[in-house]
Amino acid sequence: MKTKWKIDPSHSEVQFKVKHLMITTISGHFHSYDLEVLTEGDDFTTASKIEFAANVDSISTKNEQRDAHLKSADFFNAEQHVAISFSGKRFEPNADEYLLHGDLTIKGVTRPILLHVDFGGIVADPYNQIKAGFTVTGKISRKEFGLTWDAITEAGQVVVSDEIRINCDIQLIKS
Repeated sequence: MKTKWKIDPSHSEVQFKVKHLMITTISGHFHSYDLEVLTEGDDFTTASKIEFAANVDSISTKNEQRDAHLKSADFFNAEQHVAISFSGKRFEPNADEYLLHGDLTIKGVTRPILLHVDFGGIVADPYNQIKAGFTVTGKISRKEFGLTWDAITEAGQVVVSDEIRINCDIQLIKS
């Protein structure tokens, strides 16, 4: 029997981290996103659909000037590419975690990626809704997705690293 799961945005976070000047880490997140998963019962390894999309215009790094730059053509080009999307292909057990294989699309460029998933379990909340929890982590090269803007300081320091770390805490609601 097919089971549909939808994201609970009030109990989920979609974040990323990037090195700035190679000495500090800047965090960002998306305020607006959606995720839908179809499984056989409660077994996520049977997922036939894992579709995620984040609204690029909802990006926030707690700095309006930086956020505007990220939405510009130098980075995400939010006017032409309104969403970042991920389509999961396979969710498989691997020792004490799971591996999620799928295709990530940023700025019109699609590449396969591998994400590491810690499955927190399934519980009923106080309102008798069935919830499933996950922590999803991974790394990507921003330049592989056409996010090639670069700057070097006068001292020769890279301003923004190529490596982007993904960190999401996801709570799904069984429909």
